[in-house]
Amino acid sequence: MLSLMPMINVLFGESDKITEKPVFTGFGEFLDFTENYLNYVITKTTASEGPQQALLYMIVLIIGLFLLKNLFNYLALFFITFLRNGVLRDLRDEIYSKVITLPISYYSEKKKGDIIARISGDVNEVKNSMLSVLELIVKEPLTILFAIVAMFLISVKLTIFVFIFIPIAGFIISRIGKSLKRKSDKVQREQGLFLSTLEETLGGLKVIKGFNAEKLFNAKFQASTNRYYNFSNTLMNRQNLASPTSEFLGIATIAALLWYGGNMVMVEQTLSGGSFIAYMALSYQILTPAKAISKASYQVKSGNAAAERVLEIIETESSLEDLPDAKTKDSFNTDISLNNISFKYEDDLVLKNFSITVAKGKSVALVGQSGSGKSTIANLVTRFYDVNEGSITIDNENIKELTKHSLRNLMGLVTQDSILFNETIKNNILLGKENATDEEIIEALKIANAWEFVKDLKGGINYNIGDAGGKISGGQKQRLSIARAVLKNPPIMILDEATSALDTESERLVQDALEKMMKNRTSIIIAHRLSTIQNADEIVVMNKGEIAEQGTHAELIAKNGVYKKLVEMQSFES
Repeated sequence: MLSLMPMINVLFGESDKITEKPVFTGFGEFLDFTENYLNYVITKTTASEGPQQALLYMIVLIIGLFLLKNLFNYLALFFITFLRNGVLRDLRDEIYSKVITLPISYYSEKKKGDIIARISGDVNEVKNSMLSVLELIVKEPLTILFAIVAMFLISVKLTIFVFIFIPIAGFIISRIGKSLKRKSDKVQREQGLFLSTLEETLGGLKVIKGFNAEKLFNAKFQASTNRYYNFSNTLMNRQNLASPTSEFLGIATIAALLWYGGNMVMVEQTLSGGSFIAYMALSYQILTPAKAISKASYQVKSGNAAAERVLEIIETESSLEDLPDAKTKDSFNTDISLNNISFKYEDDLVLKNFSITVAKGKSVALVGQSGSGKSTIANLVTRFYDVNEGSITIDNENIKELTKHSLRNLMGLVTQDSILFNETIKNNILLGKENATDEEIIEALKIANAWEFVKDLKGGINYNIGDAGGKISGGQKQRLSIARAVLKNPPIMILDEATSALDTESERLVQDALEKMMKNRTSIIIAHRLSTIQNADEIVVMNKGEIAEQGTHAELIAKNGVYKKLVEMQSFES
């Protein structure tokens, strides 16, 4: 902007006539030397080639400076793009890593859709608001600083006059920005809510359609999107107020400048016309970045709410972290022991002073009514949850003192809900052993009685089973889960009601697969159907978190107690 001064002075014939080439005497006189040197070039060019040629040189100088300005501006944005997108990638990776490491108990309280909203919408909001401000933080304040220095050099009096207006404008702008963070937080929370509704809808479509509940869920979703619509409107209208407010305040400042500065040029004649126009250009040079900074401060306020929601997940401490000196356990030698354990999910104890020992190579079955605490034992042995009292040991080592990774490496898990992924059969089974060959996969499928149906599928083990294995039957899914556990080949097997969801024929096939798999292996079997556990080395009958009876099938039948009643009820049902 300073380069406009000599051009205007040439136009109006106001530049000082300097015929002798000025000498550079030091940086203290740099500004005077530059101005004198330009005036010397203008005087010499005007005398030898005419004023038009002098004006042309000035225009070339201005174009050159603006070309450099825009080139460096582009380079600044070019390099900051990698930084912004890199931060975005790191945030997403960090959240996903946290989502995987947080304990299962964390998700019993949180809505999954809200987590999805944070990893997508909120992280994007951080990118659009906070990271877009990165270049402003350095560039704009420096622009303002250099402009103010230049303005003081041109006229101290005029600059002090401008500074009376700036605090007033800043105060008005900050008043508008105060409520933006609060409004933005509401918008993001609501987004999490309607994404949760969507996620639940996709997971429960059969039930929604079966109970004709489309209208109910539609109303729930629309109520949420309506609130989102209203919150977003309020937020956007506040943000949109930023630009016109700062623009009007800027024009008001320039109007005051025109009156005061024009007075200095025309009446007091203490300022040249060229200096005044350059001064006006500089003051606009302040207003543009100031406006950008004020707009950015609004963006930061709305981004701040999103950042807090993102950081809330990243900074959540896992209650199941490995101890700093946790040991790695590679083998299983003697037994698993549950010693007087008590556990509660919330208020009521699910297990009370519960103790059993499972010797290596033996199978122990846990039976009892729903809610008696059977599945909880599977969750505690695999350390998805920690016991409240007592201890669980493997080979007399407390599992809390082992790394979770090495503990779970010793175990294979087959759950009641066969959890499969939208992948090929091969990739689902490879979770058991990443580097297994196709032959090993087929062998595992044969042991699990699954090869008989897999071989007839299009593509065999490369057949994609769809979302949650939706393209195959329940019995087939369960046999794939067993094949996955077989491939892992762990010393300890935990079967959590592995056959409860199956029809009689599938159950026979799955039961046969389980028996093949459990040969010479330590097993904890949680069973609902008693026909599946008659061959267990020990059966523990549970009632409200405590042991009601224990012994072999024959011993318990002879006792004529709870177990016999359960067997008779199931025989009667079947």
